[in-house]
Amino acid sequence: MAGLALDGSNLDVSLLYDINGLAASAPTWFDRVMEFVGEYGILLALVLVVLRCWWSLRRGEDRESATASVAALVWAPLAAGIALLVNIPIRGFVERPRPFLSHKGLDVLVDGKTDYSFVSDHATMAMAIGAGLFVAHRKFGLLAIALALAEGFCRVYMGVHYPTDVVGGFALGTAVTLLLAPLALMLLTPLVSTVARSPRLGRLVRSRRAGQSSLRLAADLPGPRGPRAGTGAGPGENDLAA
Repeated sequence: MAGLALDGSNLDVSLLYDINGLAASAPTWFDRVMEFVGEYGILLALVLVVLRCWWSLRRGEDRESATASVAALVWAPLAAGIALLVNIPIRGFVERPRPFLSHKGLDVLVDGKTDYSFVSDHATMAMAIGAGLFVAHRKFGLLAIALALAEGFCRVYMGVHYPTDVVGGFALGTAVTLLLAPLALMLLTPLVSTVARSPRLGRLVRSRRAGQSSLRLAADLPGPRGPRAGTGAGPGENDLAA
């Protein structure tokens, strides 16, 4: 099935030339930046987003919500790893060559890519993390999804993937993350809950400040009012006194 996009007249190849053509007209230093960003930079940024999300989730209002959110966060990188494993037989079945092997005139920014092109590992991993983060925390999830989209653009810009390689990676990463999420969370939530109850490892799930804030909030809440002075001790005694 190597003939997925070998015809230079189709939209896939046209977009490839249009996006990769930006690299040919860009300054050399900008291409070097895009090479680093597309190969390593965005993935490193996603790691930082995951860490920042974890730091924020640890400050949840209660242990139950923090546990559920952290469990969903743990699932994000695990889903990326599973999606990459699922991609191995897909690439072997499709056997699509890299675009620069089938089309001339491309400005290839990264050398040494000899494996198959469909589906993009980078796009798969980035979108799997983005979808997983979206399950755990909407704001950080949207940021991660935006980074995943940028990753896909960079892979085409670098001349190492067709646009459909990237779209396929987005679909695979999202599907693996969301379809397996219920089962994964059912297994991960009790594990994270056990960690949360540990005196030593509990801070990985919920920060000490969050616990202290909850205690202060409970202390500040007004308690039940006792009987006023001069009244009976029970509800029936007021009638008797009257």
